[in-house]
Amino acid sequence: MSLQQLEERLKKYNEKKEDWALVERAYHFALKAHGDQMRVSGDHYITHPLGVAMILAELELDVVTVVTGLLHDVLEDTMVDYEQLEQEFGEEVAYLVDGATKLSRMEFRSKEEHQAETWRKMFIAMARDIRVILVKLADRTHNMRTLRYLHDAKKREIARETLDIYAPLAHRLGIYKIKWELEDQAFRHLNEKEYYYLVDKLAKKRREREDYIEKMVSILQEKLVENTIEAEISGRPKHIYSIYSKMKEYGKDFNEIYDLTALRIIVNSIKECYAALGAVHTLWRPIPGHFKDYIAMPKPNMYQSLHTTVVCGENELLEIQIRTREMHRTAEYGIAAHWKYKEKVKDNQEFEEKLSWLRQLLEWQQDLKDAHEFIENLKIDLFTDEVFVFTPRGDVINLPAGSIPLDFAYRIHTDVGNHCVGAKVNGRITPLDYQLKTGDIVEIITSKQGGPSRDWLKMVKSSQAKSKIRAWFKKEKREENIHKGKEMLEKETRRLQADHNLLLKEKLLEEVGKKFNLLSAEDVFAAVGYGGVSAHQVISRLREEYNKQYGDDKKQLPPVEIKPWKEGHKTANGIRVEGMENLLVRISKCCNPLPGDSIVGFVTRGRGVSIHRQDCPNIQRVSGEEERFMRVYWEGGSESSYPVEIEVAAMDRPNLLTEVMHAVSESKVNITEVDGRTTKEKIAIIHLSFVVKDLEHLDYIISKVRRVKDVFTVRRTPGYSQENKGGRKPRPDKRGVKH
Repeated sequence: MSLQQLEERLKKYNEKKEDWALVERAYHFALKAHGDQMRVSGDHYITHPLGVAMILAELELDVVTVVTGLLHDVLEDTMVDYEQLEQEFGEEVAYLVDGATKLSRMEFRSKEEHQAETWRKMFIAMARDIRVILVKLADRTHNMRTLRYLHDAKKREIARETLDIYAPLAHRLGIYKIKWELEDQAFRHLNEKEYYYLVDKLAKKRREREDYIEKMVSILQEKLVENTIEAEISGRPKHIYSIYSKMKEYGKDFNEIYDLTALRIIVNSIKECYAALGAVHTLWRPIPGHFKDYIAMPKPNMYQSLHTTVVCGENELLEIQIRTREMHRTAEYGIAAHWKYKEKVKDNQEFEEKLSWLRQLLEWQQDLKDAHEFIENLKIDLFTDEVFVFTPRGDVINLPAGSIPLDFAYRIHTDVGNHCVGAKVNGRITPLDYQLKTGDIVEIITSKQGGPSRDWLKMVKSSQAKSKIRAWFKKEKREENIHKGKEMLEKETRRLQADHNLLLKEKLLEEVGKKFNLLSAEDVFAAVGYGGVSAHQVISRLREEYNKQYGDDKKQLPPVEIKPWKEGHKTANGIRVEGMENLLVRISKCCNPLPGDSIVGFVTRGRGVSIHRQDCPNIQRVSGEEERFMRVYWEGGSESSYPVEIEVAAMDRPNLLTEVMHAVSESKVNITEVDGRTTKEKIAIIHLSFVVKDLEHLDYIISKVRRVKDVFTVRRTPGYSQENKGGRKPRPDKRGVKH
């Protein structure tokens, strides 16, 4: 890559001398700023920004964006500051560079929180100027091309993030040229063996494939000429990751995948698109269910095309795409082909509508404080698969794949979702957890007395629906949340041996609330009550604020004293019983508590202390014997493992159980028992029992299982012991607690 090559590429679509002078000045500025910095590959650092600028020029973006590509790392990796950059290149360039800069100079509690905040900042900048993300996509594309120089763990981490976030984002923006390269590069580093297996297979069949396509193009060209349709026809080999995805989805070997190449027909008008489709279907038999009209119903990323799969030759499948030249340009360059900065269009309403999904995403995510939840929901919003369903009046609604009628209801209106009590799909009443399919006509049944259930949060797929359900509980359950939050804060102060009368003062709570964007003491209590912020976070800030306001040394709160446990308090289960030593302690099988769960001890007759989760139904049924309850705590540093069971619900298909078990065993846990069944609706219900270290370990495994294709829900269930196989509940004793 050289400056001369960049000049040649830029001047193909922009011959203004002053624009090239600005690019040249930015290059020399970046060269000087990065100085002697080198890349891991051993190349001079300037090769990277030069490569990024070249990718942006290949997308035919404006000169400001190309300049930003050259300067995108100067704020992060050099001594150049924002003011200096603004003075040298103007406010527009400085803003774009800042928007594309990671938050590497800030301190975060975890890597996940750092990633979440980086993405928040970039999406906010994106909403104001889409060029920010175009620069980031070009940056990631060039980094993926040179990823081989990093060590294996770092390569896999970057490749996984690319596949989870950047490739779906390129898809949502319609930039398939970048999407395909990112997917193939990420796949190569995540699964090198499978990647090169497919490369080898494709190379061996290349000549045979080319002869076949040449023959089909000749037949089709003759037919189109016969119908007086002027068209360009070309073969488009499928990229490697899409072939691999199809093999995994259908459980097939490479030799069983026939549509390795697609034909693309480019015509002059929409009318000719449908005429060409008719010509194709008179030549070859179309496969039912494999026709998609993205011209009448464009994808949210502006993609338009007709897709059909036909049987031709010796019963071989051939995928054909038909589109106009303008549609083809949009398919390759996506949002970059239609943006207001380049075309200088005064009325940019259509462009703004194309980015409405981005503003909605920001609106739905703004209440999410938890970094893990933000990242998971972001992946859902960017997920490439979508379904298109209809309202009874014929309006098209697009939703994430796996959406249910509740997602549809909340997309229509918040009140429709909140008062939803049932749904009709294609005229028939269906359960609220029915998975919608493209083409379904959905009608929502509402009731004035209806209201959301907390279970809905686990059922809905779209982050919009989740956000609106949470908002309802915040508002409707405010009094309950305030009471619950106050109790949790008082409990936390007692645990830290502090006086809640000193800390939970209105003035202190209001001051701390400002740091969490909460306006009053009641807002703080409510936020703790519904889980928006943890009690530990609030108490930590309250202690800091108390010491700040009451600075007199005599009034300072003493630091929290962590007393070492006595050896006698330790148990084999990693549990300490308050005030007691050497007691027999056993984990209850009716709820299988894990480190991280809130727990309670119950003194049994002759079998020591039985440990239950606080929300265990058996414990909640006990009344009149409060004296048998004991305060118990998880003891840090325990090396114990704990049994747990999860239930997985998924669409039944070949290899489903294998993939689910692989997702669990990949986390290096021992699977102790597996059981499964299939319902009449072809839903697979799988129960897996295994051992984990703690609740965080379990959450990690559940998140991996949720990523398996066709999985609807994954939930933790009671212990999977012999006595409750087949759906029978654990048997409690006369007093209601299983011993």
